[in-house]
Amino acid sequence: MKLEMNNKPLAAFSVSSLTDIVMLLLIFFLLTSQFVLQTGVKIKLPGAKNNEQLAPSKLVITLSDKGEIFVGDERIQLEGVAGRLSQMKAASPENNLILRADKSVPVDLVIKVIDAARGIGIDKFTIETEKANL
Repeated sequence: MKLEMNNKPLAAFSVSSLTDIVMLLLIFFLLTSQFVLQTGVKIKLPGAKNNEQLAPSKLVITLSDKGEIFVGDERIQLEGVAGRLSQMKAASPENNLILRADKSVPVDLVIKVIDAARGIGIDKFTIETEKANL
């Protein structure tokens, strides 16, 4: 019995395995893009039983437990809060200020920041909290 050897190159290329790899990469990148971490100052937010999801905002002020004030990631003094917020407000039409205050921040400091923001025309405020298991 004589066997014939077929040494001809393949005329067609199978792309089914390539499409599987591309599909897996697409799913991987879609899933990992949902886990973007927010960078910034570490604080312990107060807990609330009835909190809701916030819409992302560019007007974010963080008050640390050491009395430091951060507008975005930039450390700023209390006197410069109004000026920096007015610059940020001019760049974006948002009118909602998100306050991220540590549990141990005195209410007096929060009131001073709110007062500075009201002075430049911001009238909506959201205090960010964590979901508490009470």
